This record gives sequence, structure tokens and C-alpha cells, in this order.
Amino acid sequence: MAKRMRLDKLLANMGFGTRSEIRRAVKLGRVTVDGAVVKDFGLQLDPEAAAVRFDDEEVIYRETIYVMLHKPQGVVSATEDTRDRTVIDLLDPEDRVLQPFPVGRLDKDTEGLLLLTNDGKLAHDLLSPKKHVPKLYEAIVHGDVDARDQEAFAVGVTLDDGYETMPAELVIGEKETKEDGVYSRITLTIHEGKFHQVKRMFEAVGKKVVYLRRNAMGPLQLDPELPLGSYRPLTEEELLQLQSVHKKADASED
Repeated sequence: MAKRMRLDKLLANMGFGTRSEIRRAVKLGRVTVDGAVVKDFGLQLDPEAAAVRFDDEEVIYRETIYVMLHKPQGVVSATEDTRDRTVIDLLDPEDRVLQPFPVGRLDKDTEGLLLLTNDGKLAHDLLSPKKHVPKLYEAIVHGDVDARDQEAFAVGVTLDDGYETMPAELVIGEKETKEDGVYSRITLTIHEGKFHQVKRMFEAVGKKVVYLRRNAMGPLQLDPELPLGSYRPLTEEELLQLQSVHKKADASED
């Protein structure tokens, strides 16, 4: 049985714009299917057989998927789990067919940016310890985070298993005093991805992370308009930026 896909989904997955932008373009008659103008963005078609053009540009279907997910708390960064809901469960059935997987992990209680793809080469390059792709986190920490913590993070701290982290950039924001102590809002940029690393780094300096969100991974930044629990395809520009990261890293290793 031939694979069927909505027209707007096909165009979004191939990087021709957001779903809303594409729907407006279809209604304006900018898209043709098999030579005929179509104005039904929900048209079901076989993406491998249909001849689709957007502003007279041929749409070439690729069996790859790149999506930005605004991960909520309570779901696990895995393709399957016998106990908990996974990030894959948040995708539409037609996107699950392409078998995407999360690039790296966010803890079950951590929110924020998560890239899902079936491009194993890109995922490997983004996660390779040799590439040192920066990851930007925002957190609320129980404890008075101060300049001493900044200095410690800047040279690296020793985790509970003896691992010495790479230098990280800690920026201290607003603080709030409550009955049980001071809470500090911070941002932290790390260049590796050890298990529970951000939480363990603060534990190493006697403090506790109570809220954590990832805002960026390399050049890819969490879309501020993407609701929690929602996802969208990467734009062509975002994908090119991600691909350029590992190309530069490969060149530097030659």
C-alpha cells in the first residue's frame, strides 16, 4: 500500500515553511500537484509518486525527518518505554512511520528543546564528544549561586563519580528568598552531555536544581512560539546551520 501524506505536512517536512505559512501559500494557488493548481492543503497524496511544485520549485521528497520538540515534563527521551509515555508518543502517526529518535536525552522532569530525526549521521555528529557542541540550559537552583560557583564551573567541577567536567559558562540571574532558603535563576552552557550533568554539577557545589529547561543545542534555539508538548519541522535554515556544525568540526579534525 502506497504511503499517504497530507500536502501541508509534506511541504513542512521538506522545509518550505511553517504549517500556517504553507496553508496560506496553498490557498493563494502557489502549489501544484501533477501540473494542476490545488487549494486544499489537506489533500492526501503519495509523496513518492506525486509531482509537487511550490512557486514552480520542484518538491523532492526525502525519507528523512527533522523536528524540533518542546519537550514537557513527564515524558521520557526514548523511542519506547514499558512504563512511561515517550517523546515519540507526542508525534502524529504519519511522522512516527519515519522512525525518528531523540538526539540525546532530556531527563523525564526536564523541559525544553529536543531534536528528533532519523538522520543517524547528523545525530552522531551532534552528540560526538569530539565536537563539543554547546548546550544552553535555564534553571532554578535551590541555593545562593554566587561568583565562587561561576569560578568553579569555569574550570570544571568533579562529579560524584570522579569525572572532571569541561569548563562551563554560568550566568547568574535573579534571586528569590523563600522560607526554605534562596532560589537562584541561572543559565548554563556546557559542552558535553554526561548523565544528569547539570543537576550533578550543582550538587558538586552543594546546591540543587529544582527546574531545568534546555533552550539551545549548537545553533538550534528553542522556538519561543512553540507550545510546550508541541513540535514542528526544522526550517531549511535551521537544518543548514546544524549541518554546518559537524562540517566545520570534521574539517578541523583533518
